[in-house]
Amino acid sequence: MKEVKMYRQLAQAVGVAAEQCKKVIKLLDDGATIPFIARYRKDHTGGLDEVKIFAIKEALEDWRTLEKRKAFVLKTLEEQGNLTPELSEKVESCSSLVQLEDVYLPFKKKRKTRAAMARTLGLEPLAKMLMAQRDFDVEEAAKRFVRGEVTDVKEALQGARDIMAEWMNERISARNKLRSYYKKSAFIRAKPTRKTKEILRDKGSNSEATSALKYKDFFEFEVLASRAKSHRVLALFRGEKEGFLTVRIEPEEAGAISLLSPFFVKGYSEASEQVELALIDAYKRLLRPAMETELRQSMKIKADKVAIEVFATNLQELLLASPVGSKRILAIDPGFRTGCKVVCLNEKGEFMKYKTVFPFGDVVQRMQSEQVIRELISKYNIEVVGIGNGTAGRETMTFIRGLQLDNSISVFMVNEDGASIYSASNIAREEFPNEDITVRGAISIGRRLMDPLAELVKIDPKSIGVGQYQHDVDQKALKKSLDHVVESCVNKVGVDVNTSSKYLLTYVSGLGPVLAQNIVDYRTQQGRITSRAMLKRVPRMGAKAYEQCAGFLRVKSGQHPLDDSGVHPENYHVVEQMADDLGCSIQDLLGHPNLISKIEKEKYSRLLGYRTLQDILSELLKPGRDPRTKAESFEFDEHIKTIEDLIPQMILPGIVTNVTKFGAFVDIGIKQNGLIHISNMSDTFVDDPSKILKVNQHISVQVINVEIERGRIGLQLMEE
Repeated sequence: MKEVKMYRQLAQAVGVAAEQCKKVIKLLDDGATIPFIARYRKDHTGGLDEVKIFAIKEALEDWRTLEKRKAFVLKTLEEQGNLTPELSEKVESCSSLVQLEDVYLPFKKKRKTRAAMARTLGLEPLAKMLMAQRDFDVEEAAKRFVRGEVTDVKEALQGARDIMAEWMNERISARNKLRSYYKKSAFIRAKPTRKTKEILRDKGSNSEATSALKYKDFFEFEVLASRAKSHRVLALFRGEKEGFLTVRIEPEEAGAISLLSPFFVKGYSEASEQVELALIDAYKRLLRPAMETELRQSMKIKADKVAIEVFATNLQELLLASPVGSKRILAIDPGFRTGCKVVCLNEKGEFMKYKTVFPFGDVVQRMQSEQVIRELISKYNIEVVGIGNGTAGRETMTFIRGLQLDNSISVFMVNEDGASIYSASNIAREEFPNEDITVRGAISIGRRLMDPLAELVKIDPKSIGVGQYQHDVDQKALKKSLDHVVESCVNKVGVDVNTSSKYLLTYVSGLGPVLAQNIVDYRTQQGRITSRAMLKRVPRMGAKAYEQCAGFLRVKSGQHPLDDSGVHPENYHVVEQMADDLGCSIQDLLGHPNLISKIEKEKYSRLLGYRTLQDILSELLKPGRDPRTKAESFEFDEHIKTIEDLIPQMILPGIVTNVTKFGAFVDIGIKQNGLIHISNMSDTFVDDPSKILKVNQHISVQVINVEIERGRIGLQLMEE
């Protein structure tokens, strides 16, 4: 019965049918990965995509966390001797951790509170008398409790109010009412701290003042918490953490106490006056901090979720960026003073040669640089030139184009965010133990151009620079989301089992670091892997792991015609039957729409399921297709070199480098990126910039304003 309830609740939360939810959970519990379920079990789940499956997995984890906490609470209550059938039912009916903690609050082991101290002084009977609010002489009643450590009536009444305040804090109905009030009516307010005021007044160090002024927009900030934008919430909390802002989240105090009063204050007696005093204390000392903490956590979780979704969307676009493919590449890591680091890579991405050139030195150095580049291009039959977009990137691009190379040689600007992180990493040292850090950086630029996905998996996603407040969000949640994105992208594209690094193989469905390394070791010892079936011989490759990974691993020119396709080996026999029915070979079927159109869809649909059949037919039409688009070269406006060259109304080409909830940052070929605010993306209302723009997209923008001192550039998106 509990499982049925779980399926219904999770299905409702995610927006799917309960039966779909049940089947996904069964597959997950059996060890299936999200990419495998989404790709090869569509007819089991009703065609759920990775987004829905991931949401079910997240909801399932939350459910099981709640159930684990319920079990702990029930066990604790039983050990205390407080568990009753009614209380047990209350615990079991809780649908959130907040509800559960409210139920458990009166029974929680507490530190030495004011109420607990008052109880030890024997003041609970007085508190009960006052709470009943009958008409009696309060002072006379309190005198009876003046004994021992209670020295006067004032102390007796204070202790009684402390006990009543604790009762009020633990009243579930009152907490729920106040919780709703906070959600609707609380304001988030910010002001500069004393430290900030002192820094700005005394004109502290430039770095301190600059850091403080980043939060200038929040020095007199007030907005309903329910309407606060996610990026503003994270900025406020960061400013508070850094000590520049004081942030409070609360509604008007009078309104909150007025809301609570009917729960506790009955009538106008002397006792009622004591209850009202206890209520004010309960709100200020117990309920207000608890509600503010809850709302803070709730706002932080929501803001984190939005920021993580933004990062995940941008990362996906970056990972699925267009590759130039297996080309011979000359890659350049630009530099003025230290020169440009140049490497040559063969079509497999293997490092061939390294040189340093100084194209921005004197005439002799420039001529020598030209000669070196031409010789390298000729000697290594270079097909593509890739130039890092960091310092001196534009100047290096101009230098290379000035060489007037053969038209068959394409020239690309490459986003080098994270290349320096890679070059100093353990992975880089392992791959190129004998090369300098600068050489590794240039190699990474070239390989990123060849296959962005294969290279970027080696870098911590947070270092790639496409996030929004990524260092402020829950790091565990961020890692889980980004790992899911990387896994999704890797399996969407597919992986060449014979050429891929262990870092790329690690993200293949069902593998992980150990099996990825075992595959690399196996092909090193045994030679080229010639079929998917051969993978079963890899040490520790069990049946489940093989099932999960086989469809995503590609074997070029393999023993079976389908080994380089997205058709899973479990369905090879079906395709073989299709070929037999048509009197041809599987090889004859591949890429031949006329033959494929003759397959009896109704017959195989009954056997496989409609969705699985459609996927197989798509693979037969375009076996081993790469979902990524073809890489296109891009040129910035050659007349724009610095921010000083910008003039409002200018129209320029640009590349989107980051998309946030408030707008998109665009590289227009100078040191500073420009910002297209969400209000400047369209003539109509835009609720989400990611629906308009994607990372790496080539666009045209118009300069709106330029603030040279602050390094800010305002842009407007131009219609194509």
